[in-house]
Amino acid sequence: MKRSKVISQLLIFIGIVIVVNMISENLFVRLDFTADKRYTLSDATKNILADLDDVVTVTAYFTKDLPPQLQKSRQDFEDLLIEYENRSNENVVYEFINPNESEAEEQQAQQKGISPVMVNVTEKDQVKQMRAYLGAVLQMGEKTEIIPMIQPGSGMEYSLTTAIKKISVVDKPKVAFLQGHGEPSPNASVQVLQQLSVLYDVEPYTITDTADIPTYYKTMAIVNPTDTFPQGDFAKLDKYLRTGGSIYLAYSNLQTDLQSQYLSSLPDIGIMGWLAEKGITMNNQYVIDANCGAVTVRQQSGMFIMNRQIEFPYFPILSKFSEHPVARGLEGVIMPFVSSISFLPKDSAVHIEPLAFSSENSGVVNTPVFIDIQKEWSQSDFNAPSQVVAIAAEGPLSGTANSKMVVIANGAFAVNGEGQQQQQVNQDNVNLASNAIDWLSDDTGLIELRTKGITSRPLEQIDDTKRNLYKYGNVALPILLMIGIALYRRQRFVRKRQSWIQGNY
Repeated sequence: MKRSKVISQLLIFIGIVIVVNMISENLFVRLDFTADKRYTLSDATKNILADLDDVVTVTAYFTKDLPPQLQKSRQDFEDLLIEYENRSNENVVYEFINPNESEAEEQQAQQKGISPVMVNVTEKDQVKQMRAYLGAVLQMGEKTEIIPMIQPGSGMEYSLTTAIKKISVVDKPKVAFLQGHGEPSPNASVQVLQQLSVLYDVEPYTITDTADIPTYYKTMAIVNPTDTFPQGDFAKLDKYLRTGGSIYLAYSNLQTDLQSQYLSSLPDIGIMGWLAEKGITMNNQYVIDANCGAVTVRQQSGMFIMNRQIEFPYFPILSKFSEHPVARGLEGVIMPFVSSISFLPKDSAVHIEPLAFSSENSGVVNTPVFIDIQKEWSQSDFNAPSQVVAIAAEGPLSGTANSKMVVIANGAFAVNGEGQQQQQVNQDNVNLASNAIDWLSDDTGLIELRTKGITSRPLEQIDDTKRNLYKYGNVALPILLMIGIALYRRQRFVRKRQSWIQGNY
């Protein structure tokens, strides 16, 4: 081939590469095969970025020489920021600062709310500890939001998007937590409050005789009431529904006395009759489930007292959910001492949809009943599968105006408590409550992002026969496979050797 032809073909090839690269800047395809789609931006994030009308500056404080597992988090965060910058038409700008370079940089990071964490680093076969920074500060105008520590995986997108939403929203809609009937204060649900504060102003509200419930409240949340409701309060709630308001109700109609291990029904504080008018019934039955949490029991073992974990069917772990937006992305919700819900709308225009179910291996226990923690449960106890424990209702629930309700048959499933009694709540419990209020208050899209990610993948419950088959099969099959391969290779060698002896080369 002539030299001129080689040069011309090389120039054509270079030109094609340049053109393809220019086109791929705007037209590109990326395949994300991860189960939680962690490398694909959610629609909620895209919508929030598209609505930005001012520049968001992200200052990421990351230590430079991090261990490999943390270095990946830094690279993932930088890749995410690049995509945010592109999707927002450059309304998201960022810079990375290494606080470990100087004492002044460290002080600046700490003053802005980014605290170091101690991580182990292996150098020359020695384990040392280093101060690592993995946080970010977002600023938009005069508003500032801090992410003290960047969570790896899909949680990274949620942290960044919610922080941007917090500083970009102008007028937050209001959500009320009803008070005056023994309900805990909103601060007792601190994890739910943290999630809701991204989009809403959450306020306590007490019904009075002189005023109607303000219509500017997007949702009225009624969480774990214990005192009787005056009839006038239900009239106010119905009037609020007639104006298109929404109600979130988390209520326990069963009484649990763990001291005496006695389970019974609570006297109606008015809510049961009010729900019955809308075709919703909370049954006087405890849901039990073979897919359940455990309790710690102290047992005598010789001279010692040992703590033992015992599965407790009164603590169902819900993993079966409908396709409703409220339940989207949920994987495992713990519902201790929950009752079942049945429904039959009195108005055909009202649509009621189950949200969460017990497993196929569940049942119900009528009240009253004594708890026997040591009880040996059998398959016959779990004879009522797929019990409904949460529902969503939509339509003319009071009058003719369309309104919404979410009813969950457990009042304290997402309550942390207050003071010394405060404790961490399972994350999907919090997500269920937040998703419900989001949907009732007009779906903002954060439901999809909040539950994005794989957080729970429990092993399938199998019987002892299958378990032993898998157990011994994993040991025996590789051995049998190797023996089979060896016998096959020996047989093939014998046949070849016989051919060589007979002169068939």
